[in-house]
Amino acid sequence: MVGLSVGEKHFIQGGIAQDLRSDGRKRLTYRPIYVETGVIPQAHGSARVRLGATDVIASVKAELGKPSALQPDKGKIAIYVDCSPTAAPMFEGRGGEELSTELSVALQRCLLGGKSGAGAGIDPTSLVVVEGKVCWDLYIDGLVISSDGNLLDALAAAIKAALSNTGIPKVDVAAETRSDEQPEVNISDEEFLQFDTSGIPVIVTLTKVGRHYIVDATSEEESQMSSAVSISVNRKGHICGLTKHGGVGLDPSIILDMISVAKHVSEQLINKLDSEIAAAEASEEES
Repeated sequence: MVGLSVGEKHFIQGGIAQDLRSDGRKRLTYRPIYVETGVIPQAHGSARVRLGATDVIASVKAELGKPSALQPDKGKIAIYVDCSPTAAPMFEGRGGEELSTELSVALQRCLLGGKSGAGAGIDPTSLVVVEGKVCWDLYIDGLVISSDGNLLDALAAAIKAALSNTGIPKVDVAAETRSDEQPEVNISDEEFLQFDTSGIPVIVTLTKVGRHYIVDATSEEESQMSSAVSISVNRKGHICGLTKHGGVGLDPSIILDMISVAKHVSEQLINKLDSEIAAAEASEEES
């Protein structure tokens, strides 16, 4: 927890009320975002995202598996987050474990849709090799290296960048296989299929401080919040997921207004993130 004096609290709250935050930003302005791809050679895809002093890494591992009997036409996706104890004092011990679980669940809710897969930002049907028999299982791991607020948005951006960097090996399936047998597959070492990230949303977290809400809150600003709503929005402006944190309830009309603001802010964030990902991948190819 960030320890602030009464004067510091009034300064932060007053600045937000006047649309001039302590670091000079307006209420709906993000900190500069920096993206680096291919940071973990052993992974199928990886990326590092820095948002101010918040620093996170996401990696993607793909393994062949078998679809579940209930969803034979879909691959499986799992998202796990780990908070490094050195990222912030509150991450030591159980505090880090609880936050890791909270972030993992929130990312799954915002990026993977409901239990049926409806509204998923990552399409699980694209991971199927042979319906009911062979699919790709994606393991997405996030690591918080340094924390200065807005971890959920930063992790979602890193996952989007890591998936853009992901190459899934091409799989050839043996033609002659009986319907009751598991088909033989050959995994290519040379041909890779690029993951389509056009439909993957970004997460915009709106943090309510006093009567106003802000995006990309720092740790100090988060310490003054009454509640926050994280909304995942794709390029088409469709809402893919929503999660709320903080104890204070919100009127439905305020949530609807937050969704409208998130849609507007997401356009700029997606364009900026796509530009940074393209620049990072071009830099990776050059090196």
